[in-house]
Amino acid sequence: MSSQLFDAIENLGKEKGIDKEILIEALEAALISAYKKNFKSATNVRVELDESAGSMRVFSRKTVVDEVEDHQQEISHEQAKKIDPNYDIEDIIEVEVTPKDFGRIAAQAAKQVVTQRVREAERGVIFSEYADREEDVMTGIIQRIDPRFVYVNLGKIEAKLPEAEQMPTENYLVHDRIKVFVTKVENTSKGPQIYISRSHPGLLKRLFEMEVPEIYDGIVEIKSVAREAGDRSKIAVYADNPEIDPVGSCVGQKGQRVQAIVNELKGEKIDIVEWSEDPVVYVSNALSPSKVVDVLVNEEEKSTTVIVPDYQLSLAIGKRGQNARLAAKLTGWKIDIKSETEARTEGLLTEQEDTDYADVEEDLFE
Repeated sequence: MSSQLFDAIENLGKEKGIDKEILIEALEAALISAYKKNFKSATNVRVELDESAGSMRVFSRKTVVDEVEDHQQEISHEQAKKIDPNYDIEDIIEVEVTPKDFGRIAAQAAKQVVTQRVREAERGVIFSEYADREEDVMTGIIQRIDPRFVYVNLGKIEAKLPEAEQMPTENYLVHDRIKVFVTKVENTSKGPQIYISRSHPGLLKRLFEMEVPEIYDGIVEIKSVAREAGDRSKIAVYADNPEIDPVGSCVGQKGQRVQAIVNELKGEKIDIVEWSEDPVVYVSNALSPSKVVDVLVNEEEKSTTVIVPDYQLSLAIGKRGQNARLAAKLTGWKIDIKSETEARTEGLLTEQEDTDYADVEEDLFE
């Protein structure tokens, strides 16, 4: 075996980004397989590759016995002593069995095995590169589209965006550049598989982290996200420092920060609300942009009854119940919305609350 083979292995390793030792091990395994196949050997054999000399030798492990019954696995005591006088019965001896034309035969047989190992090693390199991108946002280019999937090129790998993870209001075009959320990375028998989404709430969260420095630096924290992709979302934020306005930080000057995210999500409406450990305050904020008169809390059932002005009832509930539904997802509380008139009829609104709200309503319409 010439040194050219080792040079070729080294170049292949550099080209594919694979450790040369992995390829050497693959070559050794291929040569052992070739020897057993072509010379019908059932013995344990070892291949010795000498990179500096550019040589290849095959050794067969045989047991020293008095009478040889299996020439492939045994060697006589007399023959063993010719190799080394110290060998005794039942010792294991390595005998060189390198055939004269083994280089040609091995090269033919090794090609497929080495190719497979190279493919496996390449898959391992790709998986290692993408494994830490799980729950992260990546930018890709749409390669092709069929009725079930949008195929997105993410560099060294192509990911499939299934219909269930697409935004229903979004049109996908070949060669478009889009941001996707990586939900999972798996190393399967078919190679690394990356699962991506455009509708996952995690996409919205990561986009805010990328766009708002205060979130990236940990000054402002995203507490919860509720999303109906392509239509409307709510995000609850919190700042431990009372001098920091978490909502204002996310909106940005003249709304530039949130508008950049809205543009990326093709016009999806985003409500940014302030998180609070007080469910009364939190639920009231979550029902934004509607006004709330009172929130009645049932801790045991983790449910709330929210009373809103009559003229705000439809706004609080939202189109097809969307605002209330998103608020419930965001807060984790069940929300039952009642108008002020309905609440007064059921005795849920006290006279004091009724009077206080009447004063506020009067001020609003003056």
